[in-house]
Amino acid sequence: MQVEKYLHRHEVLSARHGQAAVLEGLDEAEREVALEFLTHARALRAIRAQGDPAVPLRVLRQLQAWGGVTLVYRKPIENSPAWRLTQKKWPMRWPRGVTLLDEHQPLSIDIDEYRRVCAIRLQRADEPQPLHLPARSVFVAAGTQPNAIVAGEFPGQFTTRDGYLASVHPRGAGTGPKSAHHDFFCRIEADGRRISFVGDAHPAFAGNVVRAMASAKRAAPVIDAALRALPPRPAGPDFTQFANELADRWQARVTACRELAPGIIELAVRAPSAARAFQPGQFYRLQNFETLAGTTGNGPVGTRPGMEGLAMTGAWVERDSGVLGMIVLESGASSDLVRRLRPGDPVVLMGPTGQPTEIVGGETVLLVGGGLGNAVLFSIGAALRAAGSNVLYLAAYRRNRDRFRIADIEAAADTVIWCVDEAPDFVAGRPGDAVFHGNVVQALLACRDRHLGQRPIRLADIDRLIAIGSDRMMAAVAAVVRGELATTIKPNCRFIASINSPMQCMMKEICGQCLQWQQDPVSGRPRLVFSCNTQDQPMLAVDFANLADRLAQNGAQEKQARQWLALQISLNSTD
Repeated sequence: MQVEKYLHRHEVLSARHGQAAVLEGLDEAEREVALEFLTHARALRAIRAQGDPAVPLRVLRQLQAWGGVTLVYRKPIENSPAWRLTQKKWPMRWPRGVTLLDEHQPLSIDIDEYRRVCAIRLQRADEPQPLHLPARSVFVAAGTQPNAIVAGEFPGQFTTRDGYLASVHPRGAGTGPKSAHHDFFCRIEADGRRISFVGDAHPAFAGNVVRAMASAKRAAPVIDAALRALPPRPAGPDFTQFANELADRWQARVTACRELAPGIIELAVRAPSAARAFQPGQFYRLQNFETLAGTTGNGPVGTRPGMEGLAMTGAWVERDSGVLGMIVLESGASSDLVRRLRPGDPVVLMGPTGQPTEIVGGETVLLVGGGLGNAVLFSIGAALRAAGSNVLYLAAYRRNRDRFRIADIEAAADTVIWCVDEAPDFVAGRPGDAVFHGNVVQALLACRDRHLGQRPIRLADIDRLIAIGSDRMMAAVAAVVRGELATTIKPNCRFIASINSPMQCMMKEICGQCLQWQQDPVSGRPRLVFSCNTQDQPMLAVDFANLADRLAQNGAQEKQARQWLALQISLNSTD
């Protein structure tokens, strides 16, 4: 389906712009992927065009000839949780054409010249030589560990046993991990209010999606009964008022959408509960409602423009009005769709999620923002100043016109250095601030040599450096503080980078799409971190090369999707 969709769009775009123009923006690795997609899709089209009854089988054999799908398990498949928990339904669910390879231990993964996976090496105990299995994608099932992260986020609020949340009876006694199916409450307040837990968080239902759905089905009447048992509140709202109150607090609606600079969009959303819970450094998951998105284009190019989930850091918040602001860089089809949102449109807004940035007092903190990263630092800088820290801010941009919310940046810092790659066409708006012509690294070196402003930033005074921007910018900052500035900056200075790795569920340590490699700079020991739970990471430990590879892994599809959306919009405007 993926390659056939890619071919269809490629042909429509090529008919309008020419194939050379369609492929022009791809780098060498992306071009190789695109051409393989097109080759495979044309082969599948040729098979389907024959129209004989054996087409499905011939398609399957062709897919297998290209490598197919292999399910690898380290032990006998009968030992796997998938088999043990759903053994009776296993034969009905087994997909045709998938090869099962159990009792094989993974040894290593091979990569090609573009640092992409090309094969996996497996070892079976009774075979002397390892198996070299070609593979372009490797998906890892990380296991069925209890999901009790909420207990760590709110210490003392929940009880855990054996890693699971423990259910609690109204009398206050915990039932432990093997609780009965009717125990769906992990906390009960003195006034009768309760916190329920279902799905993977519940020890009696953890392990698979079928059990998770069963837990919700069984929990619903229990929760309903608990609500009905609460004593009536005098002069309390009726159900309609209560429902309207919930909708007002939780339903998110756009209040404004405007362009701050070319390709940079500010989106304001009224979502009172989400806004009031926000802390600096946290983010949200934003999507439009596909059923309300309408259709762009006509005929063969008609598409319903649904967004994928976008990780959006809160730039500012108005707690009284319940409005929060997010700033979007138009860098792909989904982010390009944000400018199509209109005031009053409902949106899906999950969050805030992720850990807030650590706010300290009594320190000298250097904020380094690159492009859109400056939007994230508004609230962080203001909170640091309110806590009593001295905030120095290096705000970097490629072009003069990329600057936005200038007053907010000035309010977030005691001293600002405006850094622009092109020749600056402005002057600093406050005494003591400075303007620098060059990139981030050059600006930091100028700070070392004290060539900036009336009150230059003294790197020797810095207790903490927080960098937020593109992966390349943060990698460059890490390289210069590790190298040329190593003897200038205070020895115990903390270096922090806010990592913008690919994300999917954004629900904290669930799907694993956001995993980021780190390598301890002293011991060299590697470890994996869930970036959706811990965005702020020790800068000198982050593997920025791995981050760059991850961010570019779907480049061929993303670039085509952006071209496709531009075509649809142009057709709509023509109509």
